[in-house]
Amino acid sequence: MTLIKSEFVLALNQLATERGISPNDIIASIEAAIIAAYKREYPQKTKNKIITAKVNKETGEAKIFENDQDVTPPGFGRIAAQTAKQVIIQKIREIEKKTIIDHYRSQIGTIIKGRIIRYDGNNCYLDIGKTEAILPKEEQIKNERYQVNSYLIVYLKEIASDKFGNPRIFVSRCDPRLIEKLFEREVPEIANKTVFIKKVVREPGERAKIAVYSTQNGVDPVGACVGQKGVRVQTVTDELGGSEKIDVIQWNNDPKLFLIAALSPAKIQNVEVDEKNKKAKVMVEEKEAPLAIGKGGVNVNLASKLTNFEIDIVLSQDKSTSQEKD
Repeated sequence: MTLIKSEFVLALNQLATERGISPNDIIASIEAAIIAAYKREYPQKTKNKIITAKVNKETGEAKIFENDQDVTPPGFGRIAAQTAKQVIIQKIREIEKKTIIDHYRSQIGTIIKGRIIRYDGNNCYLDIGKTEAILPKEEQIKNERYQVNSYLIVYLKEIASDKFGNPRIFVSRCDPRLIEKLFEREVPEIANKTVFIKKVVREPGERAKIAVYSTQNGVDPVGACVGQKGVRVQTVTDELGGSEKIDVIQWNNDPKLFLIAALSPAKIQNVEVDEKNKKAKVMVEEKEAPLAIGKGGVNVNLASKLTNFEIDIVLSQDKSTSQEKD
């Protein structure tokens, strides 16, 4: 029995040369599928017997053996040919899927643009070019609306298997690294290594703080990130939906100076630092307290995360107005 040689050899060569799969692996898969097809077609003949199959990768000839004896039934060629074709098609799909996943695996930790193809009220699904990605509920910006066919910039966070073992690409809109990568894209001084990002913290959709510094004299790291008339920081804000306020802060090795900068836009009177216990008492005038604390404590909480200090905001009259986030 001979399979359709031209189709068989063409498909085998296509897989082997274009998709980087071993011909021997293809043949082994076809032989296993042919055995299964034979057992399905002739269950009485195969019961409690050792059945093997042999496919010649040069000629496409396929035979069934029982204990090394050729038992290929007449007319089995059509079944074998169809089985081989199905295996080859499946192998092509598997290889293409693996190639796509490998392509995106190399891009983990970068930002990509995706088009929303559906939103089920929980997860958002994006067309990212070669495949789709999932933006889970926990990675979405609070109160952000997801409309079909609109575009989003997302952070490619990970590739993980679903409950069926299929690899899925997961992206994020609330990861702090999204902001970091957006600034890397917008600020040439970051790209050419004259300005560096020390840390990014955020409350997605509300506020973010980014600490930057430069090792080169004469370079203003904050000015570079903000841009002329704020154009660079505004571009990043727009990519995040437009409602997330971004404070660009100069990192300082002096914790007192860094704390003062981190609590912007509030004006700070004095800072008492306990470096051993990572605590800081920050004195502000009464009118500055709301700015220092921020709505719902967001400003002081982010400043705390940025500096790694527990911050106690205290009025200059020594009345405690807010305590840092746990």
